[in-house]
Formats: sequence, structure tokens, C-alpha cells
Amino acid sequence: MLRGLSVVSDWAGDIVDTVVLNYEDRHRRRITLHGEGGTRFLLDLSAVPSIRDGDAIALADDKMVLVRAAPEALMTITAENPVHLARIAWHVGNRHLAAEIFEGGLRIRSDHVIAKMIEGLGGKVTEILAPFNPEGGAYGGNVPLQGHSHGHDHSHGETHAHDHVHETGQD
Repeated sequence: MLRGLSVVSDWAGDIVDTVVLNYEDRHRRRITLHGEGGTRFLLDLSAVPSIRDGDAIALADDKMVLVRAAPEALMTITAENPVHLARIAWHVGNRHLAAEIFEGGLRIRSDHVIAKMIEGLGGKVTEILAPFNPEGGAYGGNVPLQGHSHGHDHSHGETHAHDHVHETGQD
């Protein structure tokens, strides 16, 4: 099977196909991918990548596959003023949720429990379908936070939310 060996942001080469990947699949080290034009290949990287919309995957035959971010169920979060939005952003970050930041708001993956929390904080939540390109992490790039490790697990799903202070200063 053809192999994808690297991810390049500033690419040049023959684009032979396009893959449309959701946020989680753009952070996989090893996965079989199928291009829209029929190209099938194994993404086979040495480390978990941070693939952005518009990057390319370099194949073993020196050809390139363009990566597009798939539309996903997201929530756009706005607030009455920048300080209020910063307060909401703090609560989102305290839950280790990946967030895309734009002028006047945030975007996170759709989650009805988090939506209720944000509305309870006075924020406005609008459901949308769009590509998700969250901020990169401070310690290792733009990697999904589910299953991350820094001493304790924060896989929240839809079961609960929490308020706590990290005493290690590593978050």
C-alpha cells in the first residue's frame, strides 16, 4: 500500500488527490486514508501530527495529497463584551477543550452540557457546521486533548464538568 510519510505546510509538488479529515483524524499518526479521487494510502508517521487545513501529505512516490478540514458540529460562543468572553474562555480552557479563537468569539466542538454551562455564564451559543481549526497547545502543538497526559485524566465527554486549580503549574 502507498504510504504517506510526512506532513508539509509549505508544499510544492503534484497534488494527486484531496482528503477531507475531521479534527481528530488530522491528529492521527497511523491511519488508512481514502482520497476523494480514489487514492488510498497509509498515513505512517513517527509522531502524532498537527495537520491543518491546506497542508499536504507527502507520499512515498513524491506526490502530494491535499488536506481539507471536514465540516463538524461546532458551537460559536459570543458574549456581551471582551471581559465576559475572556471569563467564558477561562471556563472552556479549564475543561481542557480545544478552542478556535476569532475576533469577538470562540468555537468549540458541540456539546450540550458545555452549551448549558456557557449559557449559564451569560454567553450566547450558536450551533454551526464548519471546519474546526483550534489553537495549538502551549506544550506540544495542536493536539486533541482527549487522552492527553499530564498526570491526570480529563476525558469529560458529556458526563460532567469541573472547576479545579492545577497546583503543578504545568497546565
